[in-house]
Amino acid sequence: PSRVCGVRALEIGCGSGVVLAVLGGLGAAALCGIDIEGDAIATGRTLLQDLGFEAEIHQGDMWRPVAGRRFDLIVANLPHFPMDHFEVAGRLSTWSSGGIDGRELLDPFLEGLSDHLAINGRAVITHNAFVDVWRSRRILEQYGLSMHIVNTVLVHIANEKIDLMTPSILRAEEGRSIHRYGPHVFADMHIVEIAAAGTRG
Repeated sequence: PSRVCGVRALEIGCGSGVVLAVLGGLGAAALCGIDIEGDAIATGRTLLQDLGFEAEIHQGDMWRPVAGRRFDLIVANLPHFPMDHFEVAGRLSTWSSGGIDGRELLDPFLEGLSDHLAINGRAVITHNAFVDVWRSRRILEQYGLSMHIVNTVLVHIANEKIDLMTPSILRAEEGRSIHRYGPHVFADMHIVEIAAAGTRG
């Protein structure tokens, strides 16, 4: 809570609004969310209002709705599963698909981050281990930012989703960041913190 209390927080891809609600509960001074889907905007606004949080919610593409603005904390759980644009389990492709290499949204997010972080600001994102973490590091270094992995968790991947994964990435990562236990498939998901190079914690 001490890291969140009083901050101006932004979530890219805010979806249902649940993460913004958590940040509000931890004491964020201002909440802002962006999502491209109209249904997500409506759901997020309703949830936050019902919980008593004032939030600025925009429908739009990535950084455009907050052009020229900076935030103390930026969070994102972007769709970056490496697969073409298919619906999975009745969800729109924007729920999970990151394009063939998984980086269709991840790269523009990383490339625009430095323009929206306040001085001493930080970002916390999820990052699939099978979507080239080293490439993300290199992109951030170009903008004076560094990243470190603060936690790694195993997440379940439904068989219908693993069947849509870009075959070359699946072949390269199976047994490394993708693990099979009987009929079940799990993958390593990193929780990553990003800040100006040379700052930690």
